[in-house]
Formats: sequence, structure tokens, C-alpha cells
Amino acid sequence: MNEYRIQDQQGLHFVTLTIVGWIDLFTRKVYRDLLLESLQFCREHKGLHVYAYVVMSNHAHLIVRAGAPGSLSSVLRDLKKFTAVKFLEAIQQEDESRKEWLLYLFAYFARKHARNSKYQVWAHSNAPVELRSPDFVNQKLQYIHFNPVKAGYVQQPEAYLYSSASNYVLGEGIFEVTLLEPGLREGWVRRL
Repeated sequence: MNEYRIQDQQGLHFVTLTIVGWIDLFTRKVYRDLLLESLQFCREHKGLHVYAYVVMSNHAHLIVRAGAPGSLSSVLRDLKKFTAVKFLEAIQQEDESRKEWLLYLFAYFARKHARNSKYQVWAHSNAPVELRSPDFVNQKLQYIHFNPVKAGYVQQPEAYLYSSASNYVLGEGIFEVTLLEPGLREGWVRRL
């Protein structure tokens, strides 16, 4: 059994989406916004439920699950495929000072894997962890929200714009999430 495969496709999971080589792509707003726009599309059209997120400089952590009859693996695959295309388009069309360097690195990582074409933007693994207990859910929720604090970006989790911490603390954020109720045994999802 592969520990990095999603066994329960409708289960609640903590996943990490990482840019190849830990390249700091998300230091630019345009790429962070493209990721959130794509997550929104997946929510609206692919049944993805997003409960928590943080977008750091070279990776994003999410707590998500797929709505029935969707497959979380396929939604994440499609999300990464679509955003990779959009990132590459933006790199080539925007005033990106790192254009040649980024394209060189994405081409370099693509050559390392036979299943890639010209460029590889995302690392293949999502490092999924199924969240089966309220304590584990709360641990991952705290990990996500304190990531920017630990990195020294902000002093309080809710001050980081590209995180769901403000949704949980202030009741609003730049991206709407479904709030988790870590203390509940069945579903851990606040009933609205």
C-alpha cells in the first residue's frame, strides 16, 4: 500500500501542493490569485470542499475533501494541471523579471520525469494525510494557520492574507471556506 495515495476519495484530507524544487513562485500575487481562482472553480464545478488553506512562497497546504461522486485524486490532478498551464501563461505574458530562470527550472524538472512534456510546475505528490479524528483535524488546522507565523511573515495567523485563519478568527477572508468544527465526532463540519 502506497502511503502517499488517497485511500478514501471522499474522506477529509490534509494535502500539500508543492512547486518543483521548492521554487518561490508564490512570492508574486498573480500566481497566488490564480491558485485561489482555480480552487474556487473546483469548489463550484468539481465538488471540492475547502475547509482550510494557506499559500506560502513555494507550496500550499489545504484541508479538503471531494464531494460525492468525485474523486479527490482527480480533482487535485486537474487543479494542478490547469494551474500549471495558467502559471506558465502568466510567466510568459506578465512583466516577470524571473521569466527565463523560472522557465529554465520548470524545463529542467520536466526532463527528470518521462511523463512530463516541456515543463513541470508542481511536484507529483500531494502528500495526502487522511484526517480521521477531531484532534488530528485540529492539529493540521493549527499547523496550516501558524505556517506564516513560523515563517516570520506575520505575528498573528489571521493577519496573513492568503490563509483561512482570518475566516476562522474574523469570520471573513479573501477566499471563502467551510469552517471545521474539530470537536464534533461526526463530520467535523459546521452545519449552516
